[in-house]
Amino acid sequence: MAPNLRLNAVAFISPQNHPILIRTFTKQDEGAIKYHYIAHTSLDVIEERASSKSSECYLGLLYSTEDVAVYGYMTPLKVKIVLAAALTDAVARDVDLNMIFKALHMAYYSAISNPFLVPPDTSGAVHDSARPVLAGSPKWKQFRRRVDEIARIVGNPATTTAP
Repeated sequence: MAPNLRLNAVAFISPQNHPILIRTFTKQDEGAIKYHYIAHTSLDVIEERASSKSSECYLGLLYSTEDVAVYGYMTPLKVKIVLAAALTDAVARDVDLNMIFKALHMAYYSAISNPFLVPPDTSGAVHDSARPVLAGSPKWKQFRRRVDEIARIVGNPATTTAP
């Protein structure tokens, strides 16, 4: 993996731009709301890049702030994955980031392949709001573990916070 790459957060966003899961890997005092904001502000850039008719899932660097570099990935089913990495002097290679995104994509794919798990409605139809499907539910526990494991392998400390 990339040297000195530290993930601060990973967000999975539905095709209707609803957050599925936002996992932060920073200290609790830094505030998880910052990464919710980053995930939502990256949607405009993702839509702009996706409209360029490219068949590539990896969208590259979306933008950066003073302490975070934000990268994007969009699956063929239009699920968006946003990765916020700590901004360092080291160069993050696109090959390494693409491998991280593919691992995250496979974790999501494995989770929605569970026949007992009701995935988010991707048809765009109005769904029953009485039964929200969130990755915070106990049935998504294995998915959250896989995301945490990927972040740990990339080089994060073991501490994580739930949304």
